[in-house]
Amino acid sequence: MRIRAVIFDIYGTLLEVAPPPADAEARWNGLWREHFSAEPRLSLAEFAAACEQVVARDHAAARAAGIEFPEIYWPDVVAETVSGLASLSGPQRDEFMFRHAQLLHTVRFAAGAAGTLRQLARDGCLLGLASNCQPYTVRELDLALASAGLARDIFTPALCFRSFEHGFSKPDPHVFRLLTVRLRTLGISPAETLMVGDRLENDIEPARAQGWQTWRSASVTDAGRVGNWQALREWLQPPLATK
Repeated sequence: MRIRAVIFDIYGTLLEVAPPPADAEARWNGLWREHFSAEPRLSLAEFAAACEQVVARDHAAARAAGIEFPEIYWPDVVAETVSGLASLSGPQRDEFMFRHAQLLHTVRFAAGAAGTLRQLARDGCLLGLASNCQPYTVRELDLALASAGLARDIFTPALCFRSFEHGFSKPDPHVFRLLTVRLRTLGISPAETLMVGDRLENDIEPARAQGWQTWRSASVTDAGRVGNWQALREWLQPPLATK
């Protein structure tokens, strides 16, 4: 069966995630002073704890409403935690939240990912995303793509699921059912769709449950459909493989 669409996870797959910068607390203090002209009223850890309380409350409310795998909208969480956020302009709020996110982790485009995306696009394969993410993730991905001479328009919008836009997240089967329906409207069957992700429980198992083919991204090659980007490219060598 020819692969006609490939859906990618973002964190841990397209973007490698590393620990926060060593000077995160100093950057946090500078970020707060820059945006609010005052010393931060919360440390970085205290801010995280306050946000976690809001997230826990919202998750509990969503689960009570029947959403098994809820997703929050990060700008609302931050707005509730930072009372002065409303005084900032829209671009300033976005900048504050993006730069705060960079204090929680560091990311970079996975080595070999750009070549795989280019190959698939050249071969006429539709590309999409299925990611548990927030608005700042979009900017992180844009910057990573730009570093490789690519842009987000390489992905088909209808095949992009970003959890913050829907209020629920992987591994909810509705993520993959939604994308399966959208794929069918494009004439693409589940057996012609490949999910590429790093987590069995979030990416691989729920995709298989919908009849998709799967590839688990990993730093080493393996005899099965598990391996690094080079191994994936070889598996997908044109004509796009029947496996």
